[in-house]
Amino acid sequence: MKTTVKFRLNGRPTTIETDDDRRLLWVLRTDLDLTGTKYGCGSGFCGACTVLVDGKAVRSCQTPLRSLDGKEVVTIEGLSRDGQIHPLQQAFVDHGALQCGYCTPGMIMNATALLQQQPHPTREAIVQGMERNLCRCGAHQRIIAAIEDVSRGKGGAA
Repeated sequence: MKTTVKFRLNGRPTTIETDDDRRLLWVLRTDLDLTGTKYGCGSGFCGACTVLVDGKAVRSCQTPLRSLDGKEVVTIEGLSRDGQIHPLQQAFVDHGALQCGYCTPGMIMNATALLQQQPHPTREAIVQGMERNLCRCGAHQRIIAAIEDVSRGKGGAA
């Protein structure tokens, strides 16, 4: 069955007509050519596909498009403003927190949601908030350091 879904994507009105049970990840990557959101495990475990929906981190591989009607979706492509990358993106670069880069978009989107909910978290809160996003390269310490810097105002506000 086909369904029409209207939502805001990276600040722009978007309308998609697609199969009723289609997942957001595949609409982003295939229909809208936004390939920053990555396919990892396909079961919501790894976090590579994380995007923001109404400010909350969600796994796009598990999110049916029909559930987004009237909502705001932000992908990694939507974080930059006026040609400037987001402070978290810059902090990841500065700390070398993107070793292979595959998990990076999901990590940054999860960290963005974390800092929007809690602008100045403790290190423990950052570790806990990021524990469901996996990095196979072992860059977790650099990822945590990058998030800490942004939460302390180094590199700009999230």
